[in-house]
Amino acid sequence: MGKVINAIQDEYADDYSWCYGCGRLNEEGMHLRTGWQGEKTVTVYEPRPEQTAIPGFVYGGLIASLIDCHGTGSASLALHRKNGHEPGDGVEPPRFVTASLNVNFVKPTPHGVPLKAVGTIEEIHPKKWKIHTEVFADDVCCVTGEVVAAVMPKTFM
Repeated sequence: MGKVINAIQDEYADDYSWCYGCGRLNEEGMHLRTGWQGEKTVTVYEPRPEQTAIPGFVYGGLIASLIDCHGTGSASLALHRKNGHEPGDGVEPPRFVTASLNVNFVKPTPHGVPLKAVGTIEEIHPKKWKIHTEVFADDVCCVTGEVVAAVMPKTFM
C-alpha cells in the first residue's frame, strides 16, 4: 500500500487544515490523506505504537477517526468532481463536517500493518453525502463504517 497521491486534504485552505485526523498543519495529528482509486476513495494509515488498545491491536478510537476523516474527505472529493474539478487543478475544494458516524468492529484490527480505508460514495442530498467505508489490515476487512457528511456551514468559515 503506497502513499495516496492527489489527496483532497492537500488542497484545503490553511485555515481549515488543523484537524487532528487529516489536517496537514497539525504537527501532532494523523495527517490522513484521501484520494481516488477508480470510483472508490482510499486512505492509508499506519498506526503509531502509542495508538494501541491492547498489545498487538489498534485502538478503536483511532479507527473511528480514520473512518471519520476518510468520510469527510471522500465527500469533498465527490462534490469537487461533481463540480468539474480534481485535486491538483488549483481550485479549492468544498469542506465537509460530520453529521453522523457509525463504526462496526468486525474483528480485532492488528497493529503493525498499514490500514486501508476504502469508501463507496452515495449522494443523498445536494449538501449531504453518505460514505460507506471498509477498513482493511493485510487485505482482511476488520471494520466497516458509515459517515454522513454535510457541506460545512458558512458559520464555520
